[in-house]
Formats: sequence, C-alpha cells, structure tokens
Amino acid sequence: MRLSDYTTLRLGGPARRFVQAGTEEDLIEAVRAADSGGEPTLILGGGSNLVVADEGFDGTVIQVATKGVDPGGEPGLMTVAAGEDWDAVVAWTVAAGLAGLECLSGIPGLAGATPIQNVGAYGQEVAETITSVRTYDRVTGQIRTIPNERCGFGYRTSMFKRDDARRHVVLGVTFRLAVQSASAPVRYAELASALGVEIGDRVASPRVRSAVMDLRRGKGMVIDAADPDTRSAGSFFVNPVLDGAALAAVEAAARARCGAGTRVPRFDAGDGLVKVPAAWLIERAGFGRGYSPGDGARISSKHTLALVNYESATTAGLLALARQIRDGVRDAFGVSLTPEPVLVGVTL
Repeated sequence: MRLSDYTTLRLGGPARRFVQAGTEEDLIEAVRAADSGGEPTLILGGGSNLVVADEGFDGTVIQVATKGVDPGGEPGLMTVAAGEDWDAVVAWTVAAGLAGLECLSGIPGLAGATPIQNVGAYGQEVAETITSVRTYDRVTGQIRTIPNERCGFGYRTSMFKRDDARRHVVLGVTFRLAVQSASAPVRYAELASALGVEIGDRVASPRVRSAVMDLRRGKGMVIDAADPDTRSAGSFFVNPVLDGAALAAVEAAARARCGAGTRVPRFDAGDGLVKVPAAWLIERAGFGRGYSPGDGARISSKHTLALVNYESATTAGLLALARQIRDGVRDAFGVSLTPEPVLVGVTL
C-alpha cells in the first residue's frame, strides 16, 4: 500500500501495515493493538498536510474514516467526527445558517486534523469556535474531553501538535457557531477586497464561502486532478513571528537587498510581535513562482508558499527544494523558516 495514494502531494513510499478505521471503536482498537505490540504508528487523515519519505513508513498506518455530525442540544453547537471531510463540514454549516467557519472553506483534509494545526485562513482560526476536543489518550488508555482553554492553541499549533509522541488521537471536535446568516466580521484585507467591503463588515456567509473558494482556486489551493499546482501540502512554510529586534534586522536586510524605500509587510501578532509573510521573504530571496531545480518539484506557479509535485517528483527532491528556499531566506534575511506540514521519516 503506497502512501502516495493517500497524500495530496502524491508522494510517499509503502506502509508495512495499513488499517482503515471506520468507527471510533475500530480506531481505538487499532491504536491500542499497535501500541501494545510496540509498533511505530502513523495516524492518517486526509493526507493534505503530510510529507512522507520515499522509503515509506515501517510500521502501522491507521486511516481515520469515522463519520458523523451531531448538531448537539443547543443552537450553534455541533460535534464532528474526526474522519469527516472538512470542507463538507464547512459547507454544511453555511447552508444551515451558522457562522464562524466560512473563511475556512476549501481547505482539504479531515475535521480531526483542524485542532492539531489550529487550522486558519483569511482571518479565522478553528480555535475561535472549538469548545472541546475529544481524544483517546494513548498513555492512560482513556477517552478524554479537553476544553478549549487547555488545548494550547497558538498560531498554527496546539498541544496536540507539540506532542511529538502523538499521545492524543483526536476522535471528535465540538464547535460553537453563531446562529446567523451573516458571516463573522471580515478581517482579512484580500478577502474584504474580493467581497467589495470594508474590514469589519459582515456579509452573507454563502458570499464569503464563494469568495474564499475563488481565492483559493486562484492560488491552486483547491484540489483539482487536472491542475498539477494542487499536488501540494498547502503552505509549506509558516509565516515567521518576529519581535521588534528581529523585525528591525529584516527591515535593514530588505533595504540593503531591495532598495532604501522597501517596507516589509507585517501583521500584528499580539504581545509586541508581528507576523511577516513567508511568501514575501521567499520571493525577495530570489525564489519566484514556478521556480524549479528541474527534478519534478517546483514552487507553485500560483502561490509562492506551495511546493508542488509537478512532474514525477520524489520526496527527496521536494525536500531539497525546501532546504534551498529555507537556506536562501536565512542567508538573505536572517530568518529561519519552519515547515508547516508533518514530516514522516524525513527531516528538513
């Protein structure tokens, strides 16, 4: 069973053992069995944020295929099984007149992965609407319900992601959404421009979903078998968060490299920190859209942050490109970019 068939990059070698878990009980039992046998275990969702070695995974791969959306006993409250397709969940909420997830339309993958990464886009993060995450604790063997405040959510991270041992297997996620036809306030300038509104305005949630889908398609971020630019793991690098001193150093490097009038774009990240677009740094370090070392891997022609399997690439080739970009940005601006996808059997 080649894992390239289960990742959006279409990369990755074989799994020694592959199990599909269609129920919560099957999922827990498969994890318990692998753990009791001392098996290396990979919990596989939609494969949209995964980079797997060409050699594959020498252990048990457990694919999460659980289903179910429970509207809950209160208006706006819903619990989603980990194996539900994420975009289908978002579409359901928009159609049901619930607001809070509409900016997260078009993101590939499964619902269970969203709290791990604290998935976000166009000014929304799932941390804003998640009330709790239900998990199987591989250490205690118990099922736990972890409230939002104990999930350790941060920018593209959580306690689940920081746990290298992957102690918690996500079983389901509970959200509390606003019961309203209008969206949450629009916070992202690009989306506001696409909608023709001002930052902070509210518009009909279906309009927001449609605009987000159009923006994502334009960047090759909606899976399309006919478009090689969508054979990616989404944004490959996290936007770096800098303090004042680090930002000043980047600004000085940018002026020296790009001209005295250069201004580094930044967004407030709270606590005196700012977030700088990784794409801006990558482009000005000399890596434009479509850049390729010629081995089948390249930067997307539509979106600088996406590295794509354009034509019979290998994981090794893709990572060589990622290292070249990382090192180029570090040499140009003194910033070390961090990969966003989960790396399995490989390092950057």
